Amino acid sequence: MPLSDIQIRNLKSKEKAYKVSDFEGLFLLIKVSGAKSWRFKYRIDGKEKLLVIGDYPAISLALARKTRDSAKAQLAEGIDPNEFKQEEKRVRLEAKGQTFAKIGVAFLDKQRKEGKTKATLDKTEYHLRLANKDFGRKPISEITAPMILKTLRKVEAKGNYETAHRLRARIGSVFRYAVASGIADTDPTYALRDALIRPTRVHRAAITDPKALGQLLREIELFDGQATTRIGLQMLALLAQRPGEIRHAKWSEFDIEEKVWAIPAGKMKMRRDHSVPLPDQALALLDELRPITGEGEYLFPSLRSWHRPMSENTLNAALRRMGYSGEEMTAHGFRASFSTLANESGLWNPDAIERALAHVEKNEVRRAYARGEHWDERIRLAGWWAGYLDDVRAN
Repeated sequence: MPLSDIQIRNLKSKEKAYKVSDFEGLFLLIKVSGAKSWRFKYRIDGKEKLLVIGDYPAISLALARKTRDSAKAQLAEGIDPNEFKQEEKRVRLEAKGQTFAKIGVAFLDKQRKEGKTKATLDKTEYHLRLANKDFGRKPISEITAPMILKTLRKVEAKGNYETAHRLRARIGSVFRYAVASGIADTDPTYALRDALIRPTRVHRAAITDPKALGQLLREIELFDGQATTRIGLQMLALLAQRPGEIRHAKWSEFDIEEKVWAIPAGKMKMRRDHSVPLPDQALALLDELRPITGEGEYLFPSLRSWHRPMSENTLNAALRRMGYSGEEMTAHGFRASFSTLANESGLWNPDAIERALAHVEKNEVRRAYARGEHWDERIRLAGWWAGYLDDVRAN
C-alpha cells in the first residue's frame, strides 16, 4: 500500500537498515542511524539501477513521488535518470566557475582582438572593476537585476548619472557575450533600462563667436609652455579633429606631398579610415614641429617617454593655464567652433562639413553613396577655414 506521512514519521530504526515501499519502484530506506532516505528502483537496458532522491523530511513524500514520476518520464525517452542527474550536477559545478569577472576578462579580450581603441579598452576595464567589486566572484548565472541595480545606485549616489548609464550598458555587453557563449540565459540589465536617473546632456564648451575665437588664437600663439602643446592646440583649431586623434597622430600617417593626413580606422571613434586634407598653415606647423619630435613616432609625444603620446589632459590644462575655464572652452570644443562657423557661412555643403568632422551618416544607403563624395570640396573647405582663422586672429 502507498505510504502516508503519519506512517513515515512513525518508522523507527532497527539493528539493520530496512526498506519500506511506496509504489511504482519508490521506497524509503530506514538506516540504523534513524535517517530516512528516498530511493527509486528502475531497470534500463535490462539492468536494475537505483536513483538516490534524498532524505526525508527535507524531501517530502509528495516531492519524492514527483521526482519518481520525472525519472519514469526520462526512462520512457530512453534517458537514464542517474546519468541525467550527474549531467545536471556537472553543469551546475561548471556554472559555479563561470564568474562575472572571468567572463569579463574574456569579453575584454574579444574587444582587443576586434581592434578597439585604447580609450574604449580603458573604459571597459574601469567599468568591469566597478562591477567586480560587488559581484565579480559570483557565477554569472546567479547574478540578478536587483544585484546589478544596487551597484548602479552606488554610482548614482555620487551624482555620476552618465557613468551609471554607461556601467549598465557595459555590464549588459558582458551578459550578452555570456548568452552568446551559452553560459547565461538572459541579460538582466534589460529590465533596468528605465531604473536610472537620466543624465542632463551637457555639450562640451566651445567658442563660436569670431571675435572671441580670434582672441583665443592669439592667446595660443603667445603660449609660453611647451612648443608641442602650443602646436597641438593650433592643429586642433586648424584640422577640427578629435583631441585623441591629434594626440595619437604619427609622422608615418602624413603624406606631405599629397597634403593628406590618413588616420587609420583603429584610431577613429567610428572605426572607419579617415583622410584629412592639410592646408598650407598645417604644413607650416608640421615644418616647425619636425625638428622637435620628427625623429620619434608621435607628433606629440609624452614628456616622460617618446614611445607614448602626450597625456589626454595636456591640451585642456593648457587652456586652463591661459585662463579659459571648462565652461568656456575645451580641446574638443574646436570641432564645434569649426562646425558652427562653417555652417553659418553658408558657403559649404553641410555633408562636406560632416565628412570633415568624420561623422558617419546614419542612413546606410546615403552613407554608401557619400563615402567618396565631397573630397574636392573638403580640400577647399580646409583652405577656407585656415584662412578664416588667420583673419579672426589678425583682427
